[in-house]
Amino acid sequence: MSLYHPVKIGSLSLDGNLFLAPVAGYSDRAFRSICAECGADFAYTEMVSSEALTRNNEKTELLMARAPNEKAYAVQIFGGNPETMANAARIVLEKTTAECIDINGGCPVPKIIKSNAGSALTRDPEHLFKIVSAVVRAVDGRVPVTVKFRLGWDAEHITWKECAEAAIKAGAAAITMHGRTRAQGYEGKSDWAALAELVKFVGEKTSRSGQKIPVFGSGDAFTPEDAKRMLEETGVDAVMFARGAMGNPFLFTKTRELLTKGTITEIPVEKRIQAGFRELNLLVQDHGELSACREARKRFCAYSKGLEGGAALRKEIVSAESVGDYKKIFSEKISQFF
Repeated sequence: MSLYHPVKIGSLSLDGNLFLAPVAGYSDRAFRSICAECGADFAYTEMVSSEALTRNNEKTELLMARAPNEKAYAVQIFGGNPETMANAARIVLEKTTAECIDINGGCPVPKIIKSNAGSALTRDPEHLFKIVSAVVRAVDGRVPVTVKFRLGWDAEHITWKECAEAAIKAGAAAITMHGRTRAQGYEGKSDWAALAELVKFVGEKTSRSGQKIPVFGSGDAFTPEDAKRMLEETGVDAVMFARGAMGNPFLFTKTRELLTKGTITEIPVEKRIQAGFRELNLLVQDHGELSACREARKRFCAYSKGLEGGAALRKEIVSAESVGDYKKIFSEKISQFF
């Protein structure tokens, strides 16, 4: 089979295996739309609080909004209470057209862990089982439920096997693993050897419907070459890009080209900046100009990486408060764009 290939998650069929991860504060519909445009086959929303959903928090609806050009997407929810997670899953299905619900079992942020969610679930696979079971029952086969977790809590508590067993037993249709522990955060190296072991472990099992359960890999996929190597070395069914895609949605374009043609075509600076402005326009639609432009500061800082004089550009970007400010900043650098 080609390294680039279709993926099936329960009843959901995807054209390819290059995914955008659920990145907190980043993978909103504006960024997901640009990634879809650049070749992402599937994307996840940033994590949505089950507590906020069940309390009718208005902000959660925007977090879950579908990008206009997404063929399919997943809403990721987090929480430590099985009943609340089940109710949240029902609300997701009522308020969105998402084709999949993902459960966050990997976030290492202390405030998430305190609620017995995120990486806290790696310490208690039995509780993970209860949460996944509750969500699977709640969706009642309408969409597949998937789970993302880490290696374990720390080096002394590596629990990925127990977590995978619990998730599959509870009815998960796919598993994603980030190859770091909670203690590592985003430091050190992602353990791709463990990813390969997970693929073998899950490969012996099937879902309740008798289907193969795909495994997706996350961690240290920053370049097309990284993605190719992850697929070759671990056997994962799909690669999930996270930090590597920030300011670089063309990572999907170039990775697909590498996997299908063996070549990589560099993307002109102008195209990168144009993508940034398309993302900004979508942000303005959702948040209004001032909020959008403040949010876009970190994004344009990421888009400007590698540009000649990028450091000077970033000094201006961090003060931008209008679309006009951004146009002025970049027109001085890339006049032909305007």
